[in-house]
Amino acid sequence: MPEGIKDKVAIVGMGLTKFKEHWDKSAQDLLVDAAMEAIQDAGVDMKNIDSFYLASCFDEIGMGKSALPLALTLKLPFKPVTRVENFCASGTEALRNAVYAVASGAADIAMAVGAEKLKDIGYGGLPEFAGALGTEARQTYPTITAPGAFAMMANSYFDKYGIDPKEGKRIMAMVSKKSHDNGLLSEKAHLRKQVTLEQIINSPIVAAPLGLFDCSGVSDGASAAIVASAEIAKSLRSDPIWVKAMQIAVSSGEEFMFQEWDGTHIISTEQASMRAYKEAGIKDPRQELSVLQLHDCFSITELVTYEDIHVSKRGQAGHDIEDGFFNLDGGLPAQTDGGLKCFGHPIAASGLRMMYEIYKQLQGRADKRQIKNPRLGLTHNLGGFPAMNISSISIVGNERD
Repeated sequence: MPEGIKDKVAIVGMGLTKFKEHWDKSAQDLLVDAAMEAIQDAGVDMKNIDSFYLASCFDEIGMGKSALPLALTLKLPFKPVTRVENFCASGTEALRNAVYAVASGAADIAMAVGAEKLKDIGYGGLPEFAGALGTEARQTYPTITAPGAFAMMANSYFDKYGIDPKEGKRIMAMVSKKSHDNGLLSEKAHLRKQVTLEQIINSPIVAAPLGLFDCSGVSDGASAAIVASAEIAKSLRSDPIWVKAMQIAVSSGEEFMFQEWDGTHIISTEQASMRAYKEAGIKDPRQELSVLQLHDCFSITELVTYEDIHVSKRGQAGHDIEDGFFNLDGGLPAQTDGGLKCFGHPIAASGLRMMYEIYKQLQGRADKRQIKNPRLGLTHNLGGFPAMNISSISIVGNERD
């Protein structure tokens, strides 16, 4: 296996806007807000940042898919700026590029920024599969939607493990309830409203068994990270957050083509997590990890991800959820800021938002939602659908091994 990037790079600054419908701000305004917070947090001068990476999944930022919006907005004179897009993993992809640039020695300091203004483009939450993947997909899979695809995964999961659908819906509701409780403690979260388990269970059905409260919302927002080499990081701050692993796995589409896959989990997440643990030197993720930020686009996604990242046994995640293992005061807190479900999901900003939360937790700066003595944190992004997707896993820690 390649040597990897463990402890070669550290995150030295991060910034995050509030996620909501920003009536009074453009995507460029949000980029500036997130970038300036990261600059202030890191204590660096913009002119000392060697390279920049902009993530945007949709084109509401403008200028096609070029990097010009970031260069123009931040006034970067002839700096190397790259624009990346990888569905819902776009923000993490920008961070991965920044980390790799520093780890390779091509840059000493790099910045990753993710931004989305989904409320400006009429993103309705039920895009066709074809809308995401283009003409060929429209001809082959004309009616697949994200809620429909993940609803099929939920039903398959219930069937495989003998879970009564009513019981399964209650367990999924507990997943959402946890996120709502945590979101109340997050000032920058989009959806901050106390809800009961009964409200979640009885909410309108979107795609059975997924109801309204099983689905993440659509938001505007931006996030940013500044990373530096190990030597520079130690000179900038006493509490840098060390990158232990960044892995990505992309489906080849074989799940659609063969019958071995039973539709109850995400193969790419399983593969990416195993590689990330090896790179980070983690033997027992359930015991060694301190905090999780998972891609809870739907409540069922969070449930199966616990199993895909090997912190719950197959078919047993529901028991861990009922036991409160992933609650803020549990053995392995997850979605500590409310997750996609309540913090919001401006697609290209979400991966960096997850890292922002882990960064704050590991530094002991997460305010009312701070967990006790965290050491290692994991973020997980999933772009696409259960049978064709991109999955990224990042692991960071507050100590350099």
